[in-house]
Amino acid sequence: MPDSGTLSARGPAAVAGSRRVTWLGRLRNIEPVMLLWIALIGVLLFLVAFPLAKLFVVSFEDQRTGAFTLANYAFAYGRERYINALVNSLLLGLASATLAVILAVPMAWAVSRTDMPGKGLTWATVLGAFILPPYLSAIGWILLAGPNSGFVNRFWRDLTGFEAPLFNIFSFEGMTLVIALNSFPLVFIFVKAALDLVSSEMEDAANILGAGTWTAMRRISIPLVMPAILGGFILVFLEAISLFGVPAILGIPARLNVVTTQLWQFFEWPVRVEVAAAYAMPLLMITAGLIAVQKLLLARKGFVSQTGKGGERRLIRLGRWRWALFAWCAGVGLLAVAMPLFVLAQASFAKAWGRGFALDNLTLANYRLLIFEHEMAMQSVWNTVWFSATAATIAVLLALLIAYIVNRRLVPFGDALAFVAMAPFVIPGIVMAIGFYAAYAAPPLALYGTAALIILAFAARFLPIAYANSAAAIRAVHPEMEEAARILGSGRLHAVWRITTPLVRKALLGGWLIVFIVASRELSAAIFLVGPRTRTMAVLLYDMSEAGNFEVLAAFGGILLVITMAFVGIGMKLLGRDFMLRRG
Repeated sequence: MPDSGTLSARGPAAVAGSRRVTWLGRLRNIEPVMLLWIALIGVLLFLVAFPLAKLFVVSFEDQRTGAFTLANYAFAYGRERYINALVNSLLLGLASATLAVILAVPMAWAVSRTDMPGKGLTWATVLGAFILPPYLSAIGWILLAGPNSGFVNRFWRDLTGFEAPLFNIFSFEGMTLVIALNSFPLVFIFVKAALDLVSSEMEDAANILGAGTWTAMRRISIPLVMPAILGGFILVFLEAISLFGVPAILGIPARLNVVTTQLWQFFEWPVRVEVAAAYAMPLLMITAGLIAVQKLLLARKGFVSQTGKGGERRLIRLGRWRWALFAWCAGVGLLAVAMPLFVLAQASFAKAWGRGFALDNLTLANYRLLIFEHEMAMQSVWNTVWFSATAATIAVLLALLIAYIVNRRLVPFGDALAFVAMAPFVIPGIVMAIGFYAAYAAPPLALYGTAALIILAFAARFLPIAYANSAAAIRAVHPEMEEAARILGSGRLHAVWRITTPLVRKALLGGWLIVFIVASRELSAAIFLVGPRTRTMAVLLYDMSEAGNFEVLAAFGGILLVITMAFVGIGMKLLGRDFMLRRG
């Protein structure tokens, strides 16, 4: 044992050197797999945390000096026009969510609880509305209900002789209708899943006490699933206030400004990203607050029916009323899917869409122009496919590793990783795009307009979808199989690659397909980040809508839908018909 003199002779430098050796020794002893987890955390922070932090910081910065200021918030909320845009967004969200609930709840009850015919057709309607991009639906409704040339209004004038249009799609009501017709599947999925858990015993008891079918539905079934209805309402509300395409295509001509179109105007020259960041902050807070409310509500879903007694579920026989309910579902399908697709298809093959169907009006020139002559059309198709595929691959691989860390409890802060991975779920796409612009557009990275920035933004935006799929899949794989492989000498990464990944392959493929499909139609995030040569199909469609050539626009929308349906078909073939509408 050394004496005090020896210790004193070594001095502080020797002790510090000893500590340094110890620290380096610990670093050498870190398993390579732990270095991978550390790198993974860095990637997650780069994709999610830093853009949001930068957005918050920029909102308080003076653009010229970088000094702290509140002037950005004063400018963003110091004009009546900007306040009106926020109010319009909130009203649009409330109106769209209310209409979506009115459309979806009877459909969900009919499919889940009754003997209504045509349930397959109803499911097709829901899937079709889910797949059809809102901005493409808006274009279809311009062809249907444009005040001067829309088919519906022309038919109305010919029928009645009235000059005033029956319905003007360029209005607040028009935006509400289009958004609700595209968003009602969110409510349908929530409510149907909740109704599937409700036993028929409670409805039978109500019938015994004298309640009819409709009274039992109104007093028993619907109250039991009210948390799910409210949860779907909140999701549609958030979808409506964060959409860019529909308000831009329908609202700008009607001089109806909302938050997303106002944010777009802040990006016109000169770009005022600091004002846009400040203007986006309340939208982000509203979104986070409503998601918290939704989680609180959905924590109670099915609270009465989950009794552990396994009650029987019996279909309610409606008699002649089942045809009335079928008519309701068919009517929603007609408005949401059939009519917009019909007029888009007609316009895509027409020389002049307003002339309607006539042999001398049919042409393939619109498709020929896009495929062989348009300077950007095929480039945007290629951009869309490889941006979406690369983003989906990054999101799925990242989500798989995060889900594995969290589920196997490899690090003490796994729950924090899960929180960061799911955080983009509560961030509107337009806010995420502004965050990426603020963080990575300027030097030293200078990524604005590059494929890398768009791919990273898409991967971050849709990471929650991939994570939800991966987490559910990893939970289903017991760790005993990996442990057996490790006992036989396999490393952890090798065991994950050879044992776990093959077992969750279907779930990963499902997550990849869903991320690819939603990324390929994404407009709200892409429009802030694309450059002249990196435009996606969604952005080019919006650019074409400003030019007003609806025949070429409809043909290009048809190409987007064909690509989307091809990947949906692959998913249905490999994973089941409802792979896009499952709710875990």
